[in-house]
Amino acid sequence: MNFGTGKVARANGIRQHYLHFPGVGPRVLIVPGIVSPAILWSHVGRWLMSDHDCFVLDVRGRGLSESGPHLDYGLDACAEDVAAFIRETHIGSATLIGHSMGARIALRMSTKAPELVRALVLVDPPTSGPGRRTYPIPIARTLGLLQAARQGEAAEALHSSMAAPWPEDLQRLRAEWLSTCDERAVYAAYEDFHSQDMFADLARTECPVSLICAGEGGVVSDTDIEEMRHLRPDMEAFRLAGAGHQLQAENFTGFSELLRAALRHQYPSNQEKK
Repeated sequence: MNFGTGKVARANGIRQHYLHFPGVGPRVLIVPGIVSPAILWSHVGRWLMSDHDCFVLDVRGRGLSESGPHLDYGLDACAEDVAAFIRETHIGSATLIGHSMGARIALRMSTKAPELVRALVLVDPPTSGPGRRTYPIPIARTLGLLQAARQGEAAEALHSSMAAPWPEDLQRLRAEWLSTCDERAVYAAYEDFHSQDMFADLARTECPVSLICAGEGGVVSDTDIEEMRHLRPDMEAFRLAGAGHQLQAENFTGFSELLRAALRHQYPSNQEKK
């Protein structure tokens, strides 16, 4: 199985680990979610490398990137990591594909360093924030998975908590890598989910934006999509029926079709391989 080439960059003052899936085509950078090390997106990277040059980042406090009590795990620090990573690795302007927390990081980063972002694909971004409904996945559930992983019981905990089954290889990887996620990073992400306003960032970003939402789980409602389209009338929105928040694992075939459509929307000339 091709897990990509693992590399490390020293950027924004910390160690940032990433996977590279080299291909001929536009560059894309995947920013994963709250407890998803880069390796859990290897299957997406392998698929993308057929016509893209793909990078997948371990967000600080996850995977093999730097972790510990000395780090700021807030949204702005994570967004600055992404900008510094792109500059340090000389990737140049790239399309950012962010899932869940990673979508909010990518969106915030696009407002800080617009010259580094060619386009955004936001995958089921938490729409919670000040004065809005809470994020529907409770923090106790996420912390429970991390505790089980530290005790060597991740596989059992995942089996009992999953809304939909993952392919066996991805499920095994998830159980193996959950313990690399810093609990402090989870607390910070949930705090930002409710104190930071992603809609304000969406209104400020200048690059093309596409949205891919899960059909189940309630992370992004139809009302949320309407509000986003009011802010960004040019935004293309897709919904994957029957799949939950981890749609890239639960239904990769359906997800890949929507991701291809989103990327085509951002290359209106349909010349993706240039």
